[in-house]
Amino acid sequence: MRTLTIGAVVLLTGCLARAPLEQQSFLFNPPPPPAPKGAPGSRVLGIRTLEVAAPFEERAFVYRSGENSYDSDPYAGFMVVPAEGLVSPVCNWLRQAGAFSAVVEADSAVKPDAMVEIHVGQLYGDFRQSEKPTAVLAMRFVFLDASNGIPRNVILQREYSREIPLNARTATALIEGWNQALAQILDSVTLDFEHVETNSPAP
Repeated sequence: MRTLTIGAVVLLTGCLARAPLEQQSFLFNPPPPPAPKGAPGSRVLGIRTLEVAAPFEERAFVYRSGENSYDSDPYAGFMVVPAEGLVSPVCNWLRQAGAFSAVVEADSAVKPDAMVEIHVGQLYGDFRQSEKPTAVLAMRFVFLDASNGIPRNVILQREYSREIPLNARTATALIEGWNQALAQILDSVTLDFEHVETNSPAP
């Protein structure tokens, strides 16, 4: 009995002596867009909604571990829920890109004449192949004309997705991949919107 008691104490002490895993919190911070080559667009864009699909809406990072299995990381996550954390970076990126004269958030006193609804359908690290980890991001953008202050007809509706290879299976590498994916998607969104606006018939 004495031997068993000593063994149990040693085992418990050994577990408690391990350094706890460090909690990590991250924010979206995509690389900035290239400097615009021409004059800014004439539209004032308002972010009407930004939603994240239920499996990825919480702060914890999500990893895909199998064909139909996903795991959440209790030690690495976003500082705020993704739906809140994406609004400011998206607004800032679109402002700098030059496709709009201004980009405002939903509670702004400035009245937009175009609005966008953004839905994030995928936001996870794909770790199914240990030697090929990737950051996965998929987003849908719906731009609406709001010339009279009320959203009306659709200007542009399109899905975008990116899979960015990672150099490590770590949370830091994953957020860097998501930031790169976000910048690439926003660049495509800007080009597509400019193309639609340039080629739309005059009122």
